[in-house]
Parts: sequence; structure tokens; C-alpha cells
Amino acid sequence: MPNPSTQFLWGDAVKRALDVTASLAGLILLAPLFLFVAIAIRRDSLGPVFYRGPRLGQGDKPFLILKFRTMREEAASYAGPRLTAQDDTRITVLGRWLRDTKINEFPQLWNVLKGEMSLVGPRPEDPELAVSWPADVRAEVLSVRPGITSPASVLYRDEEELLSSQTLMATYLSDIVPSKLRLDQLYVRRRSLLLDLDVLFWTFLVLIPRLKHHKPPEEFIFWGPLSRLVRRYINWFMIDTATTLLALTLTGVFWRLFAPFHLGFFPALAFVTIYSVIFSISGALSGVQRIAWRYADADDVLDLIPPTLVAGFVTLAINYFWSIFPVTMILCAAGLACAGFIITRYHQRILTGWLTRWYDLRGVHRHVRERVLIVGSGEAGQFAAWSLTNTENAGAFQVVGFVDDDLYKQQIRLRGVRVVGRRSEIPELVERHDVGVIVYAIHNISDAESQEILAICRQTRARTVVWPDVLAFVRQAVAPEKPEDVARYTGRYVRREQVSSWLDHIESQLHSGTLRTVEEQIQSIRSQLR
Repeated sequence: MPNPSTQFLWGDAVKRALDVTASLAGLILLAPLFLFVAIAIRRDSLGPVFYRGPRLGQGDKPFLILKFRTMREEAASYAGPRLTAQDDTRITVLGRWLRDTKINEFPQLWNVLKGEMSLVGPRPEDPELAVSWPADVRAEVLSVRPGITSPASVLYRDEEELLSSQTLMATYLSDIVPSKLRLDQLYVRRRSLLLDLDVLFWTFLVLIPRLKHHKPPEEFIFWGPLSRLVRRYINWFMIDTATTLLALTLTGVFWRLFAPFHLGFFPALAFVTIYSVIFSISGALSGVQRIAWRYADADDVLDLIPPTLVAGFVTLAINYFWSIFPVTMILCAAGLACAGFIITRYHQRILTGWLTRWYDLRGVHRHVRERVLIVGSGEAGQFAAWSLTNTENAGAFQVVGFVDDDLYKQQIRLRGVRVVGRRSEIPELVERHDVGVIVYAIHNISDAESQEILAICRQTRARTVVWPDVLAFVRQAVAPEKPEDVARYTGRYVRREQVSSWLDHIESQLHSGTLRTVEEQIQSIRSQLR
């Protein structure tokens, strides 16, 4: 597990600066409210205004959390359970209102200013209750400052209403704690300034009385409106604007080679702004920003053409009335801009492909990455090659080629991988390319023939791994041939228990954000087993 404190780099310093600024401003602006609440607490019941309770902070270091007192100042309040339920008799009438509105939490701004807490982070837990946490989870959650609010706080806004005095600790430890710890772990792993701002947004939203019981979906917490706006739209708008500016500049330079021409700063700025805005809006409406371009298919490039045409037509229409640029110049700039949009979106794959080819030609990383030979160039083999070269496995494996007996496939490239020989040449290919792993991915031949090829593979010094035919499995499992069976696989019917076990194995091997489509299909199959 990477150290979460190193994931932010300068972001940790920015977050701390925001914490100090916001907490100091909050304490000053809320001072009149604090005074009003303090007077109300003193009139409501005997005892101090504030409650100071032990909590665990960053690095498992204890501290005293500051809250407005909401319970009666008597021995029973301290002798009771460390948690409170909706029907807890220790809470005063004013305290109930303070807890419902969360005003009792506002003094924690002082803990934030002191550096014991942050505005956003895992909610600090009582040391006595944190004893039940698993050691690895405890270390991860306590690796960052606890917060006034968190994703778990938003989703468990009505936690006290879920608890009853009769089953208080049992319900909390068995039902609520595991879910909150999971959410806290997700926050620690994915934390960012944008995520913090999204959590603050949802926190203020659920404080509205009418929205108290309307919880946002979990994915909306970790991928909130601000994160979506910035990462999907604003980032791409800035990139597309810079690309359009470069395209117009190159077009202007080319134009001046043949005739005197002065581009002009303001006309150029107007062209770039209009073109980029129209392209971004039309791209957003057509779903271009929803494509994960790092993992995009080749045909996804066609989705860039409609917004490019719309932006070009609108720019030409405006230019028709004002005659700022020659029409041919606008067309050339639009063409260059379109090429730039494609390059910026596919740049990682293009650069990776060039570097990989260059490394392979020069023998770079030959002894660093595990070299893999794939037996079979059909669907299963191509899927194996894609998985080993396009997911998080790419840094660990290098596919040297396919092995296939099809004469028409010899020396051709499939999915960027060349067919390097036939089954009889496997031992020679292993030695020639220093292969460490042989992936067997043929599922449309007889068992006898399959065992024959596997015997050849196992005679080599390389380790042999059988790759499951996931695509065929998915197709046949979705449309089973017999009601009592779920899937038919290479002529053998597979029972429900076998399918469930196999799905667990596939998920453990293929669990990656780049395989979301396969995961969704697997979940669909799993739902049919229930």
C-alpha cells in the first residue's frame, strides 16, 4: 500500500493552507452564533458549554475533540455507552436540536486550526471503539488527519436514527463500522482537493432539512459535480483551446509564406474562443467528454468529427458576416485543430506505441519485463495480448508474438502483435526470444490436440499458463442452451457452482479499471445465478 501522504505532494500543503484559512474565517464569522449557542446551553442545563472527548488522530495519536455539549452533565452521561442513539435519554432538548442541525460539530474548527483535524477526512473515532478495527485498516485510515466531514458522514448523515438503545453497539459494530471503514479507505486512496470540495458540497447539501434523508449515490460522492466538471470539461476545454490556438498560429505562419497577412491578436483570440467553446459544447452534448481516451478504441475517433464540423460551420457563419479571415484559412485551421484534438486524446497510446517499438528494436527492457509467447491468435489470444499490454500489467510483461498454425496468419500483425511461428517451433521460439511465460489461449480444438500442444509447451523451460476463453464464456452463459445449466463451454456443460467459482477466479485476475465492460458482463451473469 503506497503511503497516502506522498500521493498529494504539494497538494497536502495546499490542503493545510485551505484548512487554516477556512477554519480561521469560520471561527471569526461564526463567533456570534457560538455566543448565542453558549448562552442557550448554560440556560438549558447545568454544566460546561463544550464537550471534550478523546479521539484518535493522524498516526494513531490521541487528541481531544471539541463540541458543544448536548448531554446532561451527570454521572449517567459518562457511564453510558460511547455512542448515542435517537432515543438516548441523556440528550437534552437543546442538545437534540444541536445534533440534528450538526451545529454541535462547529467548534471542531478549532481542532482544524490547531492541526489535529482537517475539514475533510475520515471521522475521528473513540479509542475504545477503534480497538475492533483490523490492524491494516487502522493504519491506513489513521495515516491522514481526521475530518469534520467525510464521504461516510454524508452517507450516514442519519446514523443516530439507525441505532436503537437496545441494540446500539451490536448494530454499530456489525452493520455501520465495516461500511464506514470501507468508505474511509476509499477516501484515503482517492483523496484529492477536488474530492474534498465535492464532499464539502454534499455536506452542505444534506444539511438542508428537506434533503436530510436524500442521500446521493456513493459514486456521486467520490466522483462529484466539481470533479466531473473540472476533469471532463474544463481540463479538455483548456487543452482544446491551446490546440486551436496552435493550429491557427501554424495556419497564419503558412499563409504569410505566400502573401502578406497580419493575423491580429484580438481576431485570433475571438476565433480561438468561439471555435473552442462551440467544439466543447457540441462535444459535451454528443458525449465526447465521457470517453476515457486513454482506453479508447480506434473508432472512437469518429466521435470527434461531428463537434469539429459544428464548430467549423458556426465559425464560418460568423466569419461570413464580419469577413475576418479567408474561408480557406478557416478550413485549414479547423483541419489542423481536428488533427490536434485526435493527437491530444490519443497521445499516450501513440507515444507508448512508439516507445515500445523503439525499446523492442533496441532490446531495451529485454531482461526487465517478463517475455510472453501466446499460443493461439484467436479471440482468446488477442484478448490475452490486449490485457497484458494495455492494462496495469504492461510494465511487467512484453508479448513477443503469437503462435498459430494458420498459414494465412504467418508474419501478420494482430492487435499490434506479430504471429512469429507455428506450434512445432515453440521450443525454438522460447529460446530465441528468451520467453519466460507461455500463455495457452486455444479453445476451439479437441482435447487430444490441446493436450498435445500443452505437452510441447511444458517441455520448454518457460512456465505455461492456460488463459480462460472469457468472451466465449460470456456469450454462451448469457444464452444458456439448457434451463438447468448456465453455460456450455467447449462441448461441456458447466454447473452453477462451477460457474460461480470460475467467475471468482476471473474477477481476481481481470480486476482492473480498464476491463469495466468485462466486469459488467460478469456481474450480469452472476445476477442470473441467483
